[in-house]
Amino acid sequence: MSKIQEIAAAVEAGKSKVVAGLVQEALDAGVAALEILNTGMIAAMSVVGDKFQKEEIFIPEMLVAARAMQKGVEVLKPHLADDDAASVGKAVIGTVSGDLHDIGKNLVSMMIESAGFEVNDLGVDVPVEKFVEAAEADEKISIVACSALLTTTMPAMKDTVAALNASKARGRFKVLVGGAPITEEFCKEIGADAYTPDAGSAAKKAKELVAK
Repeated sequence: MSKIQEIAAAVEAGKSKVVAGLVQEALDAGVAALEILNTGMIAAMSVVGDKFQKEEIFIPEMLVAARAMQKGVEVLKPHLADDDAASVGKAVIGTVSGDLHDIGKNLVSMMIESAGFEVNDLGVDVPVEKFVEAAEADEKISIVACSALLTTTMPAMKDTVAALNASKARGRFKVLVGGAPITEEFCKEIGADAYTPDAGSAAKKAKELVAK
């Protein structure tokens, strides 16, 4: 098994204690930092996301895998000379105004970050204006992800997407929506670019959207 395969297997298994050491060993052996990140860790998290979608693993397993990857990224960061080269894009994420739920949003944030995005997490109960400001603040923002876990906050999501659609920067980012009461139909109705039912598919969809 190659060092890259060892790293991928350790990330997939959520072995936080060994990932950092394996990453350092790969670096010492002359493996490029970007290769470790993309072929080792991001590829492993893609497998984790697929397994989660198929219900072969569940939230705890996905969380430990994401934490294991973070340990590896900490070792890699000084070796990624150009962070932009290592990043597939930047994403803004938050739970819409009036909604204080963060578990789903945090999972999506971790999975999108694990897919190679630099994430700006706005938190919960995020006003419409804050989403728009964050989306417009950096020209490298390519994804804006909005979460709503309550049916009573679906109107807030509708207002948020409407404001993002009216943004002067709308041409350079895609709007991703999700949460327990959200459906594909609602996504189309409010004018968002995509809906995903879970964190694993959110990461995959985010990568698809920026590749278009």
